[in-house]
Amino acid sequence: MMFHRSERLFLRPAWPEDWEAIFQGIADEGVVRNLARAPWPYTEEDAHYFAQLPHDPQSPRFLITLAATGELVGCIGLDRHNDKRGDMLEMGYWIGRKHWGQGYATEAGKAAIRIARSMGHDRVVASHYLDNPASGRVLRKVGFVPTGKTEKVDCLARQRPVEATGYEYDLAAENILPLRAA
Repeated sequence: MMFHRSERLFLRPAWPEDWEAIFQGIADEGVVRNLARAPWPYTEEDAHYFAQLPHDPQSPRFLITLAATGELVGCIGLDRHNDKRGDMLEMGYWIGRKHWGQGYATEAGKAAIRIARSMGHDRVVASHYLDNPASGRVLRKVGFVPTGKTEKVDCLARQRPVEATGYEYDLAAENILPLRAA
């Protein structure tokens, strides 16, 4: 089980008793419509299921909490992604609406990159739906570079594929992030 502390945030695994906080943060169509694998409407049963998923050290998922209070801000995960270039991680995240615009996604993203590097990975990929440009700004602040490729990506909540643009982060490059988030 992995944990990570940044300047303002504590990233930790979800536990079954977190289901209600997860539900309160994600059960918002404005949040869920930007995620590939979350259904809409998002139910209490969905939150229970997510909170009880087994922990996989090769594909860690973290609740993003405020270090000072433990309040849930959102979630970030590094899922295995295999394509013709080999095995890499795909970063995905969500931030609850009341925490938008406070830099938490960027801080958590930088922490996730440090975790991926410590796990020995060479590359992390990410994407965002074209109608969610705020996520693209977050990815660029974290250090991701646009791939220039746009493709349709399934969106469970919208029940259809949605145009998304891809990003990569080359962990082998010299763009080492500072230990403390900016």
